[in-house]
Amino acid sequence: MVSLALSLLPVALGIIMSPLAVIAVVAVLFSRRARVNSIAYLVGWVAGIVVSIGAAYAALVALDVHDRLDPPLWLSILHLMLAAVLLVGAWYVYTRERKRLQALARARNPGEIMDAAPQLPSILQSIEHFTPARSTLLGVALFVLNPIDVSCAIVAALTLRLSDTSMADQLGAAIVFVLFASSSIAVPVGMLLVLRDRAEPPLRATRRFIAGNSKLLNVGLLVLIAVMQINKGLQGL
Repeated sequence: MVSLALSLLPVALGIIMSPLAVIAVVAVLFSRRARVNSIAYLVGWVAGIVVSIGAAYAALVALDVHDRLDPPLWLSILHLMLAAVLLVGAWYVYTRERKRLQALARARNPGEIMDAAPQLPSILQSIEHFTPARSTLLGVALFVLNPIDVSCAIVAALTLRLSDTSMADQLGAAIVFVLFASSSIAVPVGMLLVLRDRAEPPLRATRRFIAGNSKLLNVGLLVLIAVMQINKGLQGL
């Protein structure tokens, strides 16, 4: 199980380095019902990861995909399609995200943060007045509506299903994956719950750091995961 969990870490890092999700949780942390809303947001984010990886794994089980000697052609095509999505995502992050992330970093309140991210569904725009239910929805939506994050979840499900390990080991590795992938949201929420009012300066500093420095690392991780998928896809052709 340990080696399987370690093989999933690069994919989990691809989710951890999703800048909009972290900046959004900081916005939730500055909303009127910060503590309860931040916990609800974390629950939604974890639910998005679990549902995505669970649905992908269930589909692979239904299609009887496992460690076959002669894998079907569509499985190689799926690896290559995932690689294409990740490479496009890397290109988008590198060429298009900088100005938006800088605007998000300069935002001083939840309203300005949401104004800097107009691509979010309109139901999620009034984040400053969110209820716990809407905060949960925000966490789910930011994951399942992000093709890069969903692609990472599918890659994780493929890795688990195609591994030569028992179901118990796969489940253990999946739990480790979810916990690690959700740490970028869990840590800021934990900071608020533990530090309370003292959490604001480090949270704002975290938001500025992510907005200013995460781009190249995120691009590198996405390219690395894409190359891994290209290699697996070509091996099956």
